[in-house]
Amino acid sequence: MEGSLRVSSAEQLADMFYRMGLIREFDSKLPALYDQGLVRGSSHAAIGQEAVAVGVCAALQSSDYITSTHRGHGHTIAKGGDVNRMMAELLGRESGYCRGKGGSMHIADFDIGMLGANGIVGGGIGICVGAGLSASVRADGRVAVCFFGEGALNQGVFLEAANLAVIWSLPVVFVCENNHFAMSARVEHMIGVGDLTKRGEGVGMSSVVVDGMDVLAVYAAACDATTAARRGDGPTLIVADCYRFKGHFTADPARYRSADEVASWEARDPLSSFATRLEADGVLSAAELAALRERARLEVDRALERAKTAAMPSVQAAWEDVYA
Repeated sequence: MEGSLRVSSAEQLADMFYRMGLIREFDSKLPALYDQGLVRGSSHAAIGQEAVAVGVCAALQSSDYITSTHRGHGHTIAKGGDVNRMMAELLGRESGYCRGKGGSMHIADFDIGMLGANGIVGGGIGICVGAGLSASVRADGRVAVCFFGEGALNQGVFLEAANLAVIWSLPVVFVCENNHFAMSARVEHMIGVGDLTKRGEGVGMSSVVVDGMDVLAVYAAACDATTAARRGDGPTLIVADCYRFKGHFTADPARYRSADEVASWEARDPLSSFATRLEADGVLSAAELAALRERARLEVDRALERAKTAAMPSVQAAWEDVYA
């Protein structure tokens, strides 16, 4: 199994599969929650992109940092986030990660190094490099990982922050989730270079492309990048080639792409492909794989039921947590 030499045990492989299933189950709830009026505002599913979040976070230590995007549920779960607090946050409940004030696009958990999802395209890049600078100054061995979409490569903050990360040799890993669409705009219509690694190479950064539908390929690339970062070799740009199976946001019908295009990517479903490989290599049986998927489904279902009955924030709470 390609990339599996770096995986320490069958238990780790099973956990990676379970976390991918947990992300899929969580994000699959979004349309119904939106239709029922339980989630207000936009929410963005990462169905099809689970291998990137899990592959990268499997290479991290619990003390490492990540920053996320508006499509951040998967990153939070992959880093060890609590789906109960996540679901409560989506439903605007007091028991949510941000006491119901942040919603889908602003979940954060500093205790696990998750420095926040961000509704601004590229908004987490500067925060991540700042975290990398703090790790460098303290010499504590931590690594900071920034997830962002290919559309963020056109934001000025990427050039500015990436340049600083290079000249200061900061322990940062830039993970570009190239899902081929910035909302409805195709990547080839929005970015002048065909090979997105050239953006990283342009500031002197080691840059690689990886199959973002293959969790073990992502994991191998992340292991290389984090090892280099901890060694003091500076940042790496990982361009993970992936695809979101659903629209940009919950109510997006995605008419800008054909059914054949979607089907061709769905044939490479990262969850199904990983299950096939695990079973073929004798790591997990079909029954064990099904049990992990059912466990993930039940965990998300229970989180939703708890969130529905959880208390709403008080009116007074609107004036709390405004200033540090």
